Amino acid sequence: MSTEPLAFDRDIARLIDHTILKPEAVRAEVVRVCDEALRFEFASVCVNSCWVPLVAEQLKGSRVKVCTVVGFPLGAAATAAKVAEARGAVEHGATEVDMVLNVGMLKGGELEYVESDIRSVADACHADGAILKVILETCLLTDDEKETACRLAVQACADFVKTSTGFGKAGASVADIALMRRVVGPDIGVKASGGIRTLDDVKAMVAAGASRIGASAGVKIVGAGESTVGGY
Repeated sequence: MSTEPLAFDRDIARLIDHTILKPEAVRAEVVRVCDEALRFEFASVCVNSCWVPLVAEQLKGSRVKVCTVVGFPLGAAATAAKVAEARGAVEHGATEVDMVLNVGMLKGGELEYVESDIRSVADACHADGAILKVILETCLLTDDEKETACRLAVQACADFVKTSTGFGKAGASVADIALMRRVVGPDIGVKASGGIRTLDDVKAMVAAGASRIGASAGVKIVGAGESTVGGY
């Protein structure tokens, strides 16, 4: 790892969940993402749950958090499976969990199920001091459904709402961030993710109300060149 002084925007860097979620990611790439996160002081490293023990070891003693995904990317797993995945990840060092809500249940009007699904994972996370972000997959929802999803996440004690998995047909938009912030109010986090590649993208999302950014292009965004890995 280089020890040379780096010139980059630390305030922007500290908003970014440096992300590698591509299914073909290998150990060396995950380690490289952790190295980048440490060098550029990103908020967290976000990985699939099989990599949590490795990431926790790589980031030990630093301020960079360990973030993972649950029910990813479809959100249609049974609640018990999501809870088990969240508990296992937290036990192995994850301090932030990004779960995908059940889009089909939401669109079908089964709102009690959706709220219970979120609350169950939130309880599992909070029991061990981790936080929960709820991925809406906004590209699949109407504006009314986005508002409903945000309200359910707040009622279920989630800590953040998040736009996208990055694997849907579209990612974050300024309009969706503004809608989500309006619905959840000032006390819940809003994470913009999916397709965010430039500093201008980040600034637009933050101006609309985002408090966290999910991106694999974090190194480029903070003005320190190109990341050596991609995948979000």
